Amino acid sequence: MIKTQKVIIQTILMLTMKKVKITQVRSAIDRPLRQKRSLIALGLKKMHRTVEHNATPQILGIVDSVKHLVKVEEV
Repeated sequence: MIKTQKVIIQTILMLTMKKVKITQVRSAIDRPLRQKRSLIALGLKKMHRTVEHNATPQILGIVDSVKHLVKVEEV
């Protein structure tokens, strides 16, 4: 019973979670390795590519670490 309630709550959260559209607008050349890996973790490999993610605290934290390289829009 408790497991099913947990699954239901997780499903509701996933459906109501906001999405963000992230676009790489600056190059990762001459950036620290940590920033390059953050871009790869977001799924951005080339300039002017766009990805959509749920606005979780983890994703927003990664975006904050490379905010000078990306443009973020709410969907």
